[in-house]
Amino acid sequence: MNKNLIIKILALISYVVMVVINSLANILDFNNYTTGEISNLYPNLFAPAGIAFSIWGLIYLLLFVYSIYQFKKSDNEELYRKINIYFILSSVANILWIFSWHNNIISLSVLLIAIILFSLIKIADLLNKEKLSKRDAILIALPFTIYFGWITVATIANITTFLVSLGWGRFGLPDYIWMIIILLIATSIGVLRLFKDKRYSYGLVFIWAYTGILIKHISSSGFAGRYMQVIITTSICILVFLISEIILYIKSRKNKIISKNPEIKNVL
Repeated sequence: MNKNLIIKILALISYVVMVVINSLANILDFNNYTTGEISNLYPNLFAPAGIAFSIWGLIYLLLFVYSIYQFKKSDNEELYRKINIYFILSSVANILWIFSWHNNIISLSVLLIAIILFSLIKIADLLNKEKLSKRDAILIALPFTIYFGWITVATIANITTFLVSLGWGRFGLPDYIWMIIILLIATSIGVLRLFKDKRYSYGLVFIWAYTGILIKHISSSGFAGRYMQVIITTSICILVFLISEIILYIKSRKNKIISKNPEIKNVL
């Protein structure tokens, strides 16, 4: 059995264990809490409505597709090897994150989600160096791009939860002011990464997450519109991502036209 095949099998096993542990954490209520209930112990304005977390179903499905697709013989064996090293690392960190989160060790959970984020950044950077076919873009890049997008938002949420757990005073500023600052920072990071990777799905994940935050703030079961400044800022951030996606699309179309017709470069 060659080394690459062993790494592929380990990637599949780590993925399966990750999904099983995450599922059991909610089915069996590790430490008498579901994952969401732990989050509710530290209320903050950045937490989205529960529906936003349904994206995990899509993430797990896409990662499963990748985990199977990687066994197909291709010219991307070296790429698979590099990706799988970080994929395994992210899966192990994800498993450990569940146990730290459910045991209320929030400081450790921040470190672990940072490891997941680091792994996905490295995978994104690896993918950016490759010229992928349409099939590989869907079956290799898409799963990790959506995962990367969600973990980017989740890392910010995890850090926010950690600060709340410390009982920090926000330097005397109102909570909605800090929420606006966090939204603007997260949006800046997201837009910069969107244009770096040039993958629409990354920005769409932010739109999904921010829509979840918006729903939480306007719904009667959430904050019931008490923080209008946050509602306005979140709406603007969603608009920024929509505009960024459009700009990225226009640039992409322009580059395709130029590549096919180099003589019109100066005209465009």
